[in-house]
Amino acid sequence: LGLIGTRIDRVRLRRRPVAEGTGARPGGNRYAALVARRPWLFLVAGTAVLAVCAAPALSLRLGHVDAGADRPGSSTRTAYDWIAAADGPGFGKGANGPVVTVIDLSRAHTPADRITTEVTDALRATHGVAAFTPVRASPDGSILVTTLTPATGPQDAATGTLLDTLSDRTLPGALHGTGARAYLTGTVAGQADFRATIGERLPLVIGIVLVLAFLLLLVVFRSLVIPLKAVVLNLLTTAASYGVLVAVFQWGWGDAMLGLSEPVPIESYVPMMMFAIVFGLSMDYEIFLLSRIAEAWHRTGDNRLAVGEGLSATARVISAAALIMTAVFLSFTASPTVVVKMLALGLAISVIVDATVVRLVLVPSAMFLMGRANWWIPRRLDGLLPRVRA
Repeated sequence: LGLIGTRIDRVRLRRRPVAEGTGARPGGNRYAALVARRPWLFLVAGTAVLAVCAAPALSLRLGHVDAGADRPGSSTRTAYDWIAAADGPGFGKGANGPVVTVIDLSRAHTPADRITTEVTDALRATHGVAAFTPVRASPDGSILVTTLTPATGPQDAATGTLLDTLSDRTLPGALHGTGARAYLTGTVAGQADFRATIGERLPLVIGIVLVLAFLLLLVVFRSLVIPLKAVVLNLLTTAASYGVLVAVFQWGWGDAMLGLSEPVPIESYVPMMMFAIVFGLSMDYEIFLLSRIAEAWHRTGDNRLAVGEGLSATARVISAAALIMTAVFLSFTASPTVVVKMLALGLAISVIVDATVVRLVLVPSAMFLMGRANWWIPRRLDGLLPRVRA
């Protein structure tokens, strides 16, 4: 703009200048008035939509998408299928994800031969173990090693159950009283550990982000109700996007439209990445809408008028921005990589839900119902907070 200067107006799209005003539009005013007349209806309807979308998230299963989900005919998928073809030239599905069992004998007080026998018998009796190599000792005799092949593929839920069984019951039971300790390693075992770590840390990450967002909105808008509402609605948006991912990728609803040949688990790091991105985008829309509402509130002191003015002034801008973001995200669903499809669809759904159901339905209807309580804050707390305006 600095380089172009006034030459930017040489090509005019309008012959008449746009009239100055508050930014509110007739269509936006009519919609705001409609929400104000029936806030309970809009609140219940919007909440029901989010609840339906979020319900599948209750069965969310974190996992790892292996080469079995790659495009049919690709090099990785062809090799995967050949290895997995137990009734043909292959070795079974589990051969694509062998698990190495390492037994530490450094503190063992039982002969290695006896430990070898116990481990062999235990593995042979474990459901889900298709085969395993003979247990052999290292050159210095400090460890024992065997490689086992699960009966199921790396991304199957049964494989994760098998790993839990081996580490929690089978191996500890076989080594009980020997002083030896067993460890599982390999790609599948490493992915299981990573998945467990993500599952443990995700609630902590979400909690920290929510607390920081609450404090920021508390300072900016000087209200306890507004930041609490924003946090709850952003959580609902995230849950709805998770639910859609589960329905499409994990349950297989409409997965053929994305070029998937079978249902897959949700990649373990996708929910955390989605939450960070979605929360940032939704907070952007939230502050944009609330800043206009707060501006009108401080000017008029009328909550109904302020919400209506803020909604009518920002609805078109928020919708246009969301449309652009949705188009960008959906374009990445054409990627041959399943994880990219997963992220792209999840982010697109999040933006659509946030910009429509949340910003245009739930936020205004909730604020219409709460009235002046939207702006409540204890006087003592108000005096302690720094003065910041969005």
